[in-house]
Amino acid sequence: MNLRQPNANEALGTYNRSRNVVPSSGICTRCIDGCTGNCDIFKASFRGREVLYPGPFGEITAGGDKNYPVDYSHLNIQGYAVGIDGWLEGGEPGSDEALFTRVNTETAYGWERKVRMRVPVFTGALGSTEVARRNWEHFAVGAAISGITLVCGENVCGVDPQLELGADGKIASSPEMDRRIRSYQRYHEGYGEILVQMNVEDTRLGVAEYVASKHGLETIELKWGQGAKCIGGEIKVRSIEEALALQRRGYLVTPDPSDPAVQAAYRAGAVREFERHSRLGFVTKEGFLAEVDRLRRLGFRRVTLKTGAYSPVELAMALRYGAEAQLDLITIDGAPGGTGMSPWPMMEEWGIPTFYLEALTYQFCEKLASKGLRVPDIAIGGGFSSEDGVFKALAMGAPYVKAVCMGRALCIPVFVGKNIGQWLCEGKLPKNVAQYGNSVEEIFVTYHELRNKYGDEVKNLPLGAIGLYTFIEKFRVGLQQLMAGSRKFSIGSLSRSDLMALTEEAARISGIPYVMEAYREEAEAILEGGGSNGHYRSRAAYRAASRPEKV
Repeated sequence: MNLRQPNANEALGTYNRSRNVVPSSGICTRCIDGCTGNCDIFKASFRGREVLYPGPFGEITAGGDKNYPVDYSHLNIQGYAVGIDGWLEGGEPGSDEALFTRVNTETAYGWERKVRMRVPVFTGALGSTEVARRNWEHFAVGAAISGITLVCGENVCGVDPQLELGADGKIASSPEMDRRIRSYQRYHEGYGEILVQMNVEDTRLGVAEYVASKHGLETIELKWGQGAKCIGGEIKVRSIEEALALQRRGYLVTPDPSDPAVQAAYRAGAVREFERHSRLGFVTKEGFLAEVDRLRRLGFRRVTLKTGAYSPVELAMALRYGAEAQLDLITIDGAPGGTGMSPWPMMEEWGIPTFYLEALTYQFCEKLASKGLRVPDIAIGGGFSSEDGVFKALAMGAPYVKAVCMGRALCIPVFVGKNIGQWLCEGKLPKNVAQYGNSVEEIFVTYHELRNKYGDEVKNLPLGAIGLYTFIEKFRVGLQQLMAGSRKFSIGSLSRSDLMALTEEAARISGIPYVMEAYREEAEAILEGGGSNGHYRSRAAYRAASRPEKV
């Protein structure tokens, strides 16, 4: 099975000349001397390292397109005609009460001081990329009015042009970080929160001290590598002056802007951009537990961890150390996912894919729980874009997985809303949008709902924020419908019993029963004259019958 064709991809602006390509190498079957391109090898022959990265930087997000052998499409959702679970409104509901609109999609995470969200999704880290900076108001306001958590990613202070450092080398002022936090807090209504990530550079600069003392944030997130998937890259800059400034702040900048040869190449126009990288982190149990204690002493009520598609050893470390440290949330991000600037070969070929990673996570959580350890709440990320995928992730990881981290999927409604505003101003509304009207009030189906809630303030809401809110509303209703079909009326009632595996390989990896075996004994009992009232779906009984094999 050909999982990926290398050597050409739209993300890199490359393509094969021939219709016939060698599957293993991606090279055209006839490679001709004199070809005018434009495969990866052709372009890299004169642009070199630039071909490692999707582009143009700052204008796109990019997602790996490797087709893995097993993913969430290999699961389907079970539907039932009897029983109900998770009804939170009291009494025994009947057909007149158990309407899908009454499904509660709220979730919560946290060890003791819980954070509630209106829907079980939150944004991927929006850090120092241009996409995040230029669109921040849309993201922040949209997340706040939608009632979901917003993650402010790493290196925001470190790349702030107006950053001021004190005599101790720590942050004295970061207007960009101030702007990001205040944008969210202005419309925050008690659901979700804004939390800030820290990598090695952020820790050295004193980001935790700054956001705790100046803004009183209650949550801070540690990050194990994972910037640019694994090695800590994240942004490009096109000015050599900016590259030198970042180098002076301690970042790894490549090519080296202080090298006379690189400076000459820049003046000649050959070098047009520089990459800013972060340092690799090195995790030890003692150091990790000490850092969590330090952050709590700074006043943070919640400490969370973001980790990636590392080996099972690092996953076990994150879960075991997190349990001992009483972390409030661990976000586990699988391959391939999407980003603004991960090296493309790393996005395509590095790390454990999300489906496999969640299967391992469930197994490891079960082992810790069997030892009497309380497992931190878990969020899964990596390639999710719709409510059915989120349903499957929550159910497959139940009862540990509380939410899904979504990256590129939450960028799209921000871009769409923002661009609709621009198109309206320019009189260039596309036909597929103009068919609904020629004003904001006509185009956005939620606009009148928001105006009823916010009054004239609705005019100050960025249109990208309205786009995000509108998407989240669609997501909420779609999730309600899927949950009602499985007779689950609250997020906490979702369980592995609500899924079936469509292939035997997916069943073996996940521990979810194969479609032809799921509930077979219960069905046979009915055929023999027995009955059912829905109690066969109890989580405890199902968990005992669906232990996954070791992967």
